[in-house]
Amino acid sequence: MKTVADTLGVSRSNLAERVKGISKSRGPYHKAQDDELLPDIRRFVDQRPTYGYRRIAALLNRERQSTGLAAVNRKRVHRIMAANAMLLQKHTAMRKGRVHDGKVMVMRSNLRWCSDGLEFTCWNGEVVRVAFIIDAFDREIISWVAVANAGISGSNVRDMMLEAVEKRFRVTRAPTAIEHLSDNGSAYTARDTRLFAQALNLIPCFTPVASPQSNGMSEAFVKTLKRDYIRILPLPDAETVLRQIDGWIEDYNEIHPHSALKMASPRQFIKALSQ
Repeated sequence: MKTVADTLGVSRSNLAERVKGISKSRGPYHKAQDDELLPDIRRFVDQRPTYGYRRIAALLNRERQSTGLAAVNRKRVHRIMAANAMLLQKHTAMRKGRVHDGKVMVMRSNLRWCSDGLEFTCWNGEVVRVAFIIDAFDREIISWVAVANAGISGSNVRDMMLEAVEKRFRVTRAPTAIEHLSDNGSAYTARDTRLFAQALNLIPCFTPVASPQSNGMSEAFVKTLKRDYIRILPLPDAETVLRQIDGWIEDYNEIHPHSALKMASPRQFIKALSQ
């Protein structure tokens, strides 16, 4: 028996139990409290079907801690979601390697703001375009602008810049210089826009041509907005969508767990820093 066990690489006692037929199959691991967690997990998954287990775990623990309950290990959330077919399908597409020479992340708020835009088509064929400004440290969307069936103009960008400064500082000029990073779109590179930015104490910075990864912070938010809001919410027409965008941005700022912020939302992260 020992020789056979050594050859198979198993313990002799285990082999003996198998021969006698007294060993029991362990089966999938399960805790008694899993059944209590399942309804709450399913509720969050139904509300936010694009969230993976890490963000679902963050929302679940945020709710439990607010009611005085203990946090749940995210690996346990993964196990429960896997057992109930609630995990997202793995992304298997091959990506081409790209060189990233720029550094977007900064060490505190209001050092660098990033800006970009996106467009999407409503069900009736109307096109909505959105531009935004995001802080490269705390990830809050400070200001945004949206238009239907038209392009983002320099005037739209300048209004957005002014709103961002007023929201952050309650004045019309930033107290310290802030880098404003964007692509080379004409709305950003226009002379009037650059002069207006300087008047607000913003330093216009532009990514290299054909290098969207140099503004990765903005690109990440574009992906989040499309994945977690645009693709799963009704888009009947431009008028309806324009009324909804403010709610999407507010939900992102207040609720969306961000891995770089230790699964806190941007507003939660800012509040924690101020305390």
